[in-house]
Amino acid sequence: MATLAAPEQTSGLPPAKSPVWAPILKWALVAAAVILCIYLATQLADKGYGLAVVGVAFVAMAVLVVYGTRRNVPAKYLFPGLILLLGLQVWPIVYTAATSFTNYGQGHLVSKEEATKQDIAYSVQQVAGSPTYGLSIAVKDGQDVTSAPLHFLLTDEKGKHFVGDAKGLQPLTGKTEMGIGHLKSAEGYRVLKLGEANKRKDLANFAVPTSDGHGIKASGVSQAFEGAPTLKWDKAKNTLTDSATGTVYVEKDARWVPQSGSASPLPVGWKQGVGFKNYTDLVTNDTIRKGFFGIFAWNMAFAILSVLSTFVLGMLLALLLNDPRIKGRAIYRSLLILPYAVPVFVSALVWASMFNQDYGLINNLTGLDIDWFGDPWAARAAILLTNLWLGFPYMFVVCTGALQSIPGDVMEAARIDGAGPVRTLRSITMPLLLVAVGPLLIASFAFNFNNFGLIYLLTKGGPFVGDSAQIGSTDLLITYAYRLAIDGTNPNFGLASAVAVVIFIIVALLSFPGFLRSKALEEVN
Repeated sequence: MATLAAPEQTSGLPPAKSPVWAPILKWALVAAAVILCIYLATQLADKGYGLAVVGVAFVAMAVLVVYGTRRNVPAKYLFPGLILLLGLQVWPIVYTAATSFTNYGQGHLVSKEEATKQDIAYSVQQVAGSPTYGLSIAVKDGQDVTSAPLHFLLTDEKGKHFVGDAKGLQPLTGKTEMGIGHLKSAEGYRVLKLGEANKRKDLANFAVPTSDGHGIKASGVSQAFEGAPTLKWDKAKNTLTDSATGTVYVEKDARWVPQSGSASPLPVGWKQGVGFKNYTDLVTNDTIRKGFFGIFAWNMAFAILSVLSTFVLGMLLALLLNDPRIKGRAIYRSLLILPYAVPVFVSALVWASMFNQDYGLINNLTGLDIDWFGDPWAARAAILLTNLWLGFPYMFVVCTGALQSIPGDVMEAARIDGAGPVRTLRSITMPLLLVAVGPLLIASFAFNFNNFGLIYLLTKGGPFVGDSAQIGSTDLLITYAYRLAIDGTNPNFGLASAVAVVIFIIVALLSFPGFLRSKALEEVN
């Protein structure tokens, strides 16, 4: 005989209703996100980034699909994190890897078309009867006055204002203040002072291209003139010819060079793919190879010694203060955490002053006369000591929490079985402690492998041995990449990106086995 299923019990309460404002707010946020995507897509389209436009359009459609229906509830929470992951993690990795296969760097920043136009503009000579302009040399607000792209703020004879850069000339908008014959200030721009303008070595070759093929060049720092270029580009033959000197320039190594080889190359080169050249330079170029492998060896030693020293000291202090017989443990723990609470840059600068050879606290207290930052090994020792001070409180806190989570009955059972303190530490405490801190040790290794802040604030990679200003005795790969890309005399973003990719691969290869081993530790539980 068939039996009827019991009716499902209900609470008797009506289903909860969302407030009236909730759907209004939801659709307002969805509309704002879509409008933002449309704005970004139009800006990217104007700059010719077709692939980026497709990506932004895909995000806009995904927003509508995920948040425009009642389905896909988990996706509503995962979608923001996924977008941030792609935008802040995946895309920088992909872009860095792509840059490592190019010659992108000083003198090779733009496309061949743009570089050639700039070279042609730099060859401009004044045309008889051409107009002159009142000139103010400027950079955009917030940019470095010594290296940022130049902008010409121009005032013609009729009092109209224009702004020109390497891409062309356009009317100047926004608030302006007129000086004597030229602009004193303009909204969005920082007008260079006389001394600042004279320090710009690129000013002599800079010219603003105009629509008629001419260019506007500076004549001093307060006037500019319009002239015609002497260079002519023959795209069919892929040559540039200087009508004033008769020199023919041909393409070589992403730059226009004289066909005869008897003159200097034109100043602006272009960005192009170079295959694996940056990677092969790391192992074939004598200077780079010796520096790279020396830096890599110190980088490994620094990361390993930093993790071991901070962990051992932090663990010993945690074991000591885990003993209930010690009075005032809370006060001691608070004091030991203080170095972790002080900002790293403050601690690093304080330690840098204490390591001063003549006036530093360390030499004065010990009676030593060590040149801490002038000797390579002394500088490395100083860095390890400073990092020990900065890192042991973190390990102390982690180990303290892990020790307090170990069940008391486990320790009691060990004592009943006759295990002494050393055996208990080796067979009980350490395995259970490593379950908690194992992944953190791997993360600490990855952090110290790329500990840019400490090295830069303490030694800036020095001391520099010999005549090399690019390779320092305390450089990590990350500081070496920074110097190649930004801080050097001849920035090379492509080579620096290759170093960054190598760092990523090394950390991944070293971390993966460690995570596998830390996962095996979970069986201890």
